[in-house]
Amino acid sequence: MRKLLLMSCVAATALMANSAVFANDELVKMQKNAKDWVMPGGNYANTRFSELNQITNKNVKDLVPAWSFSTGVLRGHEGGPLVIGDVMYFSTPFPNIVYALDLNNDGKIIWKYEPKQDPSVIPVMCCDTVNRGVAYGDGKIFLHQADTTLVALDAKTGQPAWSVKDGDPSKGATGTSAPLVVKDKVLIGVSGGEFGVRGYVSAYNIKDGKLAWRGYSMGPDADTIINPEKTTALGKPVGKDSGTNTWEGDQWKIGGGATWGWISYDPELNLVYYGSGNPSTWNPVQRPGDNRWSMSIWARNPDSGEVKWIYQMTPHDQWDYDGINEMVLQNQGNKKVLVHFDRNGFGYTLDRATGELLVAEKYDPAVNWATKVDMDKSSKTYGRPEVVAKYAPGSQGEDVNYKGICPAALGSKDEQPSAYSPITELNYVPTNHVCMDYEPFRVSYTAGQPYVGATLSMYPPPGQSHMGNFIAWDAKAGKIVWSDKEQFSVWSGALATAGNVVFYGTLEGYLKAVDAKTGEELWKYKTPSGIIGNVNTYEHNGKQYVAILSGVGGWAGIGLAAGLTDPNAGLGAVGGYAALSNYTALGGTLTVFALHGK
Repeated sequence: MRKLLLMSCVAATALMANSAVFANDELVKMQKNAKDWVMPGGNYANTRFSELNQITNKNVKDLVPAWSFSTGVLRGHEGGPLVIGDVMYFSTPFPNIVYALDLNNDGKIIWKYEPKQDPSVIPVMCCDTVNRGVAYGDGKIFLHQADTTLVALDAKTGQPAWSVKDGDPSKGATGTSAPLVVKDKVLIGVSGGEFGVRGYVSAYNIKDGKLAWRGYSMGPDADTIINPEKTTALGKPVGKDSGTNTWEGDQWKIGGGATWGWISYDPELNLVYYGSGNPSTWNPVQRPGDNRWSMSIWARNPDSGEVKWIYQMTPHDQWDYDGINEMVLQNQGNKKVLVHFDRNGFGYTLDRATGELLVAEKYDPAVNWATKVDMDKSSKTYGRPEVVAKYAPGSQGEDVNYKGICPAALGSKDEQPSAYSPITELNYVPTNHVCMDYEPFRVSYTAGQPYVGATLSMYPPPGQSHMGNFIAWDAKAGKIVWSDKEQFSVWSGALATAGNVVFYGTLEGYLKAVDAKTGEELWKYKTPSGIIGNVNTYEHNGKQYVAILSGVGGWAGIGLAAGLTDPNAGLGAVGGYAALSNYTALGGTLTVFALHGK
């Protein structure tokens, strides 16, 4: 493997020298066209902001359905559509059907691609059989299938150009993440931390699907592609084999750190950003140490995979606070920053060129597992959370039930992406308002079998009944500006627009529009099923549309999606969200809205 990685780095350098950056040049230009939606996050910065302003906070009350489309799939629809010219593309949960729809004909099917996958992958997919969307580049649509296959489809015909298997589902590796095309490569992560899969990001050549590089979340420097002298953490070189020296023995080989979240890219700095997830197992007693580099923010060179800087948010994770949430690239004056809302309940702002930590504050008042993050640069614990022992599973040993921990393992925010408006300079964040009891127990590793080692139950914070908030956040000050309560967790992605409107969906199935400055609810519409997908907007023939995939599921909706009734099933989510079945039912639907009479 070491030899392969070194050869891959050499090959990637040669490609860079040839300046094969056509796809990147194309996408950098295309992302600036507000009429289309060419990437899962709207743009490389993952701001999910649109400059379209036909729909405003004054007229959004007149929004009505324009057309709809049934996907034919019942599980959780956690992605969102792309719009490129006159065509809309989107993917479904397993079996990962990809549709190309004709916008000139109210969504008539241009082509449909349905991969043939072994259904044995379904039991090893943690927290529902979701897929977070497709990517576009070089005239191709890229799909990351549940069985980890990355396939390139001709955007006009749907015919496969190439495909490559990225991991081994028999050992727990699965594919749920949306790819990202950067320069002449397409990047994907991997799921499977609950099965002891060692996480990584892979970069494949866009032309032929050959592996250019693969960077692991932990392991020797050759595996992580970390330069011990040049790669920094909070401004200091990380040193030799930083990906193994905080693990006991060979535990890092089954160390987790999955990478199933979102990837962003800064073309000027030539860095991609993403997060790594929880270490394996969930029983922290079995893996003493900081367990680097799980739970971290990564800045990598997309040409070689080499890491420029890294920051571990939750060392020795004791709560399953996956660090995979999106990295939103925005500017504060002349400073290029990265904003990240972690599952651990802290909103982070970092200098994305250097990795300097600028802000780390709680974005849900209920967070109690840590009092704060140490921001004193002269302190030995600089950048680390100050943990409260009574809310730290494992601090009193195994087989002890640690109660009243906030947030729950699904975090103050899970993968559902936030939005940022450069007009208001606010981030709009769908959040969970949920606490948990957490009991770790000893578990043995067997390839392809669950490697969790914890029993959970989830519920609202003490004295409260609502399980979600939709908030506006000032990332410079680290403060909540306004907050709207929701009965259940807000598990959909947000969308901000130049019309001073922000959209998001609810688990009951409502698509809502709120005022970007005040949070006042302006409009809502009940779609056929709960919403865990991501809203987008586009313009076609002079008219602005808003599109959303509904179809309840995901971790929060796993009880409905998989027919589970045991309150402790779904890693504790089934009991916490049992009431959801009173409000919605299964069914995948794309609903497209426009202004009435416009």
